[in-house]
Amino acid sequence: MIAISLDRIRQIEARRDELAALMATGDLSGERFVAVSKEYAELEPVAVAAAQVRRLRQEAESLAHMTEDADAELRAMAEEELRENKAALEAADRRLALALLPRDAADERSAMLEVRAGTGGDEAALFAGDLFRMYQRYAETQGWRVELISASESEVGGFKEVVASVTGQGVFARLKFESGVHRVQRVPVTESGGRIHTSAATVAVLPEAEEVDVQIDDKDLRIDIYRSSGPGGQSVNTTDSAVRIVHIPTGLTVIQQDEKSQHKNKAKALKVLRTRLYELERERLHAERAGARKSMVGSGDRSERIRTYNFPQGRVTDHRINLTLHRLPEILAGEMDELIGALIAEDEAERLAALNAA
Repeated sequence: MIAISLDRIRQIEARRDELAALMATGDLSGERFVAVSKEYAELEPVAVAAAQVRRLRQEAESLAHMTEDADAELRAMAEEELRENKAALEAADRRLALALLPRDAADERSAMLEVRAGTGGDEAALFAGDLFRMYQRYAETQGWRVELISASESEVGGFKEVVASVTGQGVFARLKFESGVHRVQRVPVTESGGRIHTSAATVAVLPEAEEVDVQIDDKDLRIDIYRSSGPGGQSVNTTDSAVRIVHIPTGLTVIQQDEKSQHKNKAKALKVLRTRLYELERERLHAERAGARKSMVGSGDRSERIRTYNFPQGRVTDHRINLTLHRLPEILAGEMDELIGALIAEDEAERLAALNAA
């Protein structure tokens, strides 16, 4: 069990009470009220978990005295309740430890989802389409909104590349472990001999940045306007609406041409650029704080093979946590809670172990 500082708990509870009193006055300005409410919401789960641990420990002490009672029936009852209390206390201690773990500041944010076909030609593009639809369906179950930013469709269906904004509460927290290489094993529709082919697609999930997170200086940008190309109707080929933005200091380049309006394409391109710059800074800070350490669920490295979808056997295997689920059709239909829940639990266990070892 993790050693939890009682002094730290008291400080958190005192600060929570102070913030509650501040909000009760009704004297806070709008901006100040939002800031105080946010801090209160972060501290409240810790205070609630700590109160539950305290209550269970007090119960344990009372029950321990009762087990020494001369009455055999009362003693047996106390021993049974003490066993139940022990299990509940272990669970409460874990909840408190998890509430005290440092949180990823980006967890509550919306996210940019990028899916790209990898090795495997047409089959990889079809698989990229399957993955994107899987995330769309999962987003629907969570009440999130998916907005297409850009898409490059393949001739046989699916996508060579698709980028979307997924908006909602806690999107990044639940999708961040999806970054990496996803592999599929199945018989392509074009395969007459019934041979199983292996192909892959790459997924990247980035927390969306807000304007206050990343300040972009106009002098650091090179913006080119040109005529769009590809499918999209006559206007695509007759108007100079496509936008290419190059961030000179980093070399990051974003191209946007899905909208007929140059202004809309520029706004979308800047949104993607801001998110990618924000992720670069997050990666730099993470490297400084964590060194070379990688958790069991991986670093989010897009070159890391994380999961295999095997159609003949109807199974999905996540290689990071050695989890195999024989529910491939359901998972592709958006039923991802079991898979995502297991990844989050493994990450929590890994971070608790690291805290214990520190």
